[in-house]
Amino acid sequence: MKSKFGILRSIKEDELELILSWRNHPDIRTHMYNQHEISINEHLKWWQNIKESKTDKYFIYELSETAFGVISFNNINHANRNSAWGFYRAPYAPKGTGTKMEFLMLEYGFNEIGLNKIYCDVLSTNPSLNIHKKFGFITEGIFREQYLQKNNLIDVYRLGILRKEWEKEKNAISDKLNSFL
Repeated sequence: MKSKFGILRSIKEDELELILSWRNHPDIRTHMYNQHEISINEHLKWWQNIKESKTDKYFIYELSETAFGVISFNNINHANRNSAWGFYRAPYAPKGTGTKMEFLMLEYGFNEIGLNKIYCDVLSTNPSLNIHKKFGFITEGIFREQYLQKNNLIDVYRLGILRKEWEKEKNAISDKLNSFL
């Protein structure tokens, strides 16, 4: 999917080590459920599972021919037209990268996959929680003290957005993004 905000494209095999370096970066790991450093063998096993999956799709986010992040759709349910999603950006990605990635993800999920609902679970300490809300995601639930992070139990937010909610928000968000380009 191409846009003025960048593109989503398939992951190439020769990018797996780059993706692993992003995922293992302390600034990224701290916002994930799985916070241990992932080995190359573990990563390659994950990749094999992704390639064989019928319910997961992973993409590289690229801007000006430079890869800056990973976006995923997980547990895609075509019958009920919903999917979980997630993303992480490269540690060196410029400011605003996450916002562009989120815009493209919503457009792809609703227009290419044909989803009616996109949802995610977000650790309460993750700064992207506020970005999701600005995009129109609604808090559908709070799993109180659900996850142990650095010896503290923290909340996990379940957020969701419906196609009709995104349709109301997307032009204003697009205009806002354009003003920063």
